[in-house]
Amino acid sequence: MRANTNFVYFQSEDDKSENSSSEISNESVKQALKTIARQILKEKTPSMKDLENMLKSALQETITNQEKNEDKQETDVHGNSEPMTKYLQKLGYLKDDKKWLTKKAFFEIGQKMLEDIIKAINESGSGFHETKNIGLGDTILDTTKKLEVGDDIKHLNVPKTIMNVIQRKKSKGEPIKFPLEIEFDDFEKFETKEEVKVAVVYCIDLSSTMKYSLSSGEGTRIEAAKKALWALYVLNKKFFPSDSIYIVGFGSLASQINPHDIPYLKTYDASDNFLHYTNYQAALRLSLKILKKDGSQNKRIVMITDGQPSACFVDDESQRNAILSDKPYSHFYRPDESTLSKIKNERDVKLDMGDEMVYLCYRYRQVDPAVESKTLHEAKKCRKEGIEIDTIMVSEEAELLSYVESLEKHLRGRAYYINPEKIDRVLISDFISNKKKILNSRNSW
Repeated sequence: MRANTNFVYFQSEDDKSENSSSEISNESVKQALKTIARQILKEKTPSMKDLENMLKSALQETITNQEKNEDKQETDVHGNSEPMTKYLQKLGYLKDDKKWLTKKAFFEIGQKMLEDIIKAINESGSGFHETKNIGLGDTILDTTKKLEVGDDIKHLNVPKTIMNVIQRKKSKGEPIKFPLEIEFDDFEKFETKEEVKVAVVYCIDLSSTMKYSLSSGEGTRIEAAKKALWALYVLNKKFFPSDSIYIVGFGSLASQINPHDIPYLKTYDASDNFLHYTNYQAALRLSLKILKKDGSQNKRIVMITDGQPSACFVDDESQRNAILSDKPYSHFYRPDESTLSKIKNERDVKLDMGDEMVYLCYRYRQVDPAVESKTLHEAKKCRKEGIEIDTIMVSEEAELLSYVESLEKHLRGRAYYINPEKIDRVLISDFISNKKKILNSRNSW
């Protein structure tokens, strides 16, 4: 009879310290990502050195409840003497580059933003719901069903059809002869799921007024817009990967933005050689170019702005002279090569510019007739291509919404006037609602 031996295990001091260090490290990483999210949304992206100092300050909060041993060698808050930025580089969150956020960090931070937004939406009574629809569509499933009159035979399940013939013959005791005599009831096809694809261009205003602070004092309009777009892009990749989301930044001119560069977006100012005006036409024109290349049937442009248009393109000298005859003081602008090169080097974007001049005319709470005419003409070109246009006005000045409402009335689109601090909830809710509406046209949600 083998004697039973009872063992009692005790955690060694080394194991305790190792686990404690790991816990501190995980908490430190969470705190570090929160700090990075706040800092990278600001228009002035901090250098790696500045980021290190910010992380040190923020991460001290994670050890406020820990006992400090004066005899112990002073270490960084994540458990060793290595700089936090170097530690995060090893973990794959940072890279030694001007744009120091990695894709891993981009999606982890964006996911956290998205979770916070979805939570806020759910608390307000609106939910996010998923659906499973089987029937006509594009995505082939593993399941099958009997072929019906009018079904497309391109999804025919040939092996299953043949087996149906054999089983039918066998059940009736009939001999199996080749070629097989197939009856209509023998045909079986793969089931499919309707896959509704949507292509959306979000045009974010980078004019100088977007740097204005929010009424709460926590951030600026551009920071709120960037956060919303960041979370929206992560939502798209997570739940609607077949959709396409494009980003266009616009001032006097427009440029297509890599979605992973959303955190680095900056507004233009007066020192940027007249690029700080608001040219709806430039944004719409570039969006039209992008969407024409996309194969999705459902296409949409969403303008995110805090003001009315104050610039447009002038195609030739006759249009320029017509404006000058009415307003001799008018200003026209064509960016020089040095400005274009400066923007390319500083922002890593290529401005969409032809041979036209840009007409600049800022009139507070009014829109110049020439600017209005050009803007509406460009918008109607988009509508002729079947592209919906919606506008989100992020401003505390309700008077500025009147022009946008008038524009959307011509386009049969939608205009929103919202508190900039709630733009993330509005964009996420609107994107999901738009998907529901499109799905509902063919399937039940």
